[in-house]
Amino acid sequence: MSQLTSSSTTIGGYGNAVYSHDVNQKTSLADLERVVLFVGHKFNASTTFFSELEMEDAKVSGGEDGGEIAFEQAYVKFDIDPDHYFTAGLFLPRIGILNENHLPTTFNGNERTQVETYILPSTWRELGIGFYGTMSGMPLNYSIALVNGLNSSTFEHGSGIREGRFEGRNASANNLALTGALQLREGDWKFQVAGYYGGTVAASPQAADTLQLSSGIFGTPVAIGEADFQYEHEGLTARALGTIVSIPDAFEINRAYGNNTPSREYGTYIELAYNVFQGCEQLRGKQLNVFARYERLDMNASIPSNGVTDGTLDQHHLIVGISYLPINDIVLKADVRWLKAGDQNPALATGNPAESPYDATNTFFSLGIGFSY
Repeated sequence: MSQLTSSSTTIGGYGNAVYSHDVNQKTSLADLERVVLFVGHKFNASTTFFSELEMEDAKVSGGEDGGEIAFEQAYVKFDIDPDHYFTAGLFLPRIGILNENHLPTTFNGNERTQVETYILPSTWRELGIGFYGTMSGMPLNYSIALVNGLNSSTFEHGSGIREGRFEGRNASANNLALTGALQLREGDWKFQVAGYYGGTVAASPQAADTLQLSSGIFGTPVAIGEADFQYEHEGLTARALGTIVSIPDAFEINRAYGNNTPSREYGTYIELAYNVFQGCEQLRGKQLNVFARYERLDMNASIPSNGVTDGTLDQHHLIVGISYLPINDIVLKADVRWLKAGDQNPALATGNPAESPYDATNTFFSLGIGFSY
């Protein structure tokens, strides 16, 4: 992200717009998905404020669906020394590839990966404090953070834990979460392992007892493990990620809220890309990245006895496309995504005659533009 700096205050931002076509539904959509304004301020040599204010879908209008204005980040950074610092406020935990690095100019495809949308719910931000450091004499970074937990009462069938995030709005501090990561950079490689463990009961202890849920700081927990790598060398880039979400008390959550929470989810993907302009002096500073990505995820991998299996959440995605960057801060994208899912459970069919017949395969075309400054 390029930035405009005046005195001790820095301004920047990013955004993207997309046209998408759903082949099965025969519908198309054009949307200004987001525009984000970054403002930072340096108080002194060791204390800095960072914020990102995001508007989604171009417009927010009372009584209408769609559109959102929200802070994506708003935190203070306290430098201890060049290799260690604290953060406090609303920030993005270090988990996955895209959560901290989600500028549209830094990833291929118009959509963020399905795995890092539904299994790891990027962009995931919570209120808390974090500590970040670098091992002396080693290419190893680490982080640990204490943040507010999730809200299992708002988990939704088909989106995993995504709707359980508080995102800084009236977040319950009855339950908390710990998250941490280790990053190793070696030559053209970057490796990361990360984890999350936190409670999901935002209700009072009395209300939790009535619902027969375990309350407390880590009561009715969610546990996440994640590992990924990134490689970049002479125009070739590769990325891969795998993650598992465990919800051991899913039976109790379903009994309390009836939201068909799974006890286990998983997701993985691998992506290869190549800049065909690599090595061409006349096109120095420009990129034309041709890429392919395969994603496998199951938001219903394991369910408790009071849940209902939904084969449509067992998905394979293949995405191919191009990303053209005339300069580093502008990208034009085109891609096609093929989806193959499992069979629909008849018990989950709505019976609405206006609903399109279920098809386990579908194709989506997308064109878009992204920018950062």
